[in-house]
Amino acid sequence: MGLAKNYFDNPFSLGNQMTQDKTITKKSKSNFYYAFSVLPREKREAIYTLYSFCRQTDDIADGNASAGRKQKTLDYWENELFRQFNYHSHTRFDKVWKIAQKFRIPLEYFLELINGVRMDLVQSRFHSIEDLMNYCYRVASVVGLMSIQIFGYRDERVKEYAVNLGIALQLTNIMRDVGTDADMGRVYLPLEDLEKFGVTELDIIRKKHSDSFFQLMNYQYQRAQTFYQQAAAALPTSERRNMIPSQIMKNIYHHLLQLMEHRHFPVLQQKVEIPNLVQISIAFKTILTEAVLSI
Repeated sequence: MGLAKNYFDNPFSLGNQMTQDKTITKKSKSNFYYAFSVLPREKREAIYTLYSFCRQTDDIADGNASAGRKQKTLDYWENELFRQFNYHSHTRFDKVWKIAQKFRIPLEYFLELINGVRMDLVQSRFHSIEDLMNYCYRVASVVGLMSIQIFGYRDERVKEYAVNLGIALQLTNIMRDVGTDADMGRVYLPLEDLEKFGVTELDIIRKKHSDSFFQLMNYQYQRAQTFYQQAAAALPTSERRNMIPSQIMKNIYHHLLQLMEHRHFPVLQQKVEIPNLVQISIAFKTILTEAVLSI
């Protein structure tokens, strides 16, 4: 992504504010783009800006700069957010702050996301599922919590829905990206799970597909399914219409999860993706289904 790359090459240059939010969302080929498209204009523009912030923050960890420079970039972003939110200083996050004020998104959510990205810089392994859950909350659930502020809700149970759905989506991402993460020396599957099924870190790095690996991935599949189910159970009927964008995300990612399982988890050799037309079809079906279920 050009905008993000230029900034990371010079992280201490303010430059322009985030003016290409929609472009960043669309070019990222994110499954989120189709979900956001159903929102009314004001909320859609707000969520594009929020996604742009989240995408660029996440891209810091995946950039080519040294670990030290990445840390400095995150420190800089954190300090600028503090200045913007606490002292209303004019920073590159002015647009983000205005949206946060309008939709009552607390600063702590943004800081949690930055802390999650920091984990990517210092931690390429997770020993237990509890460790992984902390990471998933920071990089995914808080994004959900920020998003529902823009979508709008009245029932506080929607927060539980957002947290569980965020974990489900991130677990799906982790499963999809096992191979590409291995290329970067990362293993996000809990090490205790690898040990349970007799798979070693080296097996993952060397991309050794085996019956043991299949069993390991099926175990991850079942865990992700549980969080999708918990998210569904936490969503009040009265909020289904408000949560149509997140339900589209849920259904697209759940389809991805099912697709990986159907193909016997070929994730070490390839990145399983959903064609755009299928994503659009899922989005339309979700809109129709949620309209009926919310009555």
